[in-house]
Amino acid sequence: MEKMRVAIVGFGNVAREALAAVEAASDMEAAGIVLRDPKKAAALQSETKLPVVCDVNELGEVDAAILAIASRAIPEVAPHYLAKGINTVDSFDIHGEAVMDLRKKLDAAGKAGGSVAVICAGWDPGTDSVVRAILEGIAPKGITYTNFGPGMSMGHTVAVKNIPGVRDALSLTLPKGTGLHKRHVYVELAPGADFEAVRKTILEDPYFVHDETYVYPTEDVKQLIDLGHGVLMERKGVSGRSHNQRITFSMTLMNPAATAQVMVSSARAGKKQRPGCYTMLEIPPLDYLEGERESLLRRLV
Repeated sequence: MEKMRVAIVGFGNVAREALAAVEAASDMEAAGIVLRDPKKAAALQSETKLPVVCDVNELGEVDAAILAIASRAIPEVAPHYLAKGINTVDSFDIHGEAVMDLRKKLDAAGKAGGSVAVICAGWDPGTDSVVRAILEGIAPKGITYTNFGPGMSMGHTVAVKNIPGVRDALSLTLPKGTGLHKRHVYVELAPGADFEAVRKTILEDPYFVHDETYVYPTEDVKQLIDLGHGVLMERKGVSGRSHNQRITFSMTLMNPAATAQVMVSSARAGKKQRPGCYTMLEIPPLDYLEGERESLLRRLV
């Protein structure tokens, strides 16, 4: 069996876990790591035997790229790979119309390049999106509450880190119940930065503007970081004429590892789709799994 060659783009928490997931998959191999900063690429090259490059063309043939980068960079970066005929997977986590706009843009890029983009391939959006659809299939009428945390939100944390005056940051999601949340944001300021200006920028950021958010200064963010997270989904609804159907789904996880594994599984699934762009909801569940289809059916049905 010819293995899928996968490039890891970025090398933060999720990227490191994605590399581990690729190396654990018998149907994949890591082609190398792509970083935009030549200095960071040179420094990382001394730590790994894999090629570390600034241009994916230097890695030879690549089937898929795991875009383990900030969500806001995906609309600009993904088309570059899709145009080269390289499938992409991202964990874009900005809900709402931003997802549909990205899907439209990458669908056109994928069809033009003969490649596949799987977007929002994390656990929310991502696997939780699939679970929400299943819950509605069981009880079509009703309400689903999705409660996150307590835990570190990677997308929100990255957004804060990119704010001028912030040296390091941590954004925690704390559930209030019935799908409501609050955010506790801890910021380690750069020398000379004004805390009130940073705080105001955070509260006005689209990642936080709709949530109850509290911002705290701290001297050392690393002393606060715990990469654990979780979700509790509860649906109360109606099946046919039967009311009071109650369904609960919960999981606790190490956030970067779960996100990375979903992305790697989605790279496998992307290879089985026609050119274009897909959310996880649009892909058959078996396509994410390693193994022969008939064997998977016998084991799972």
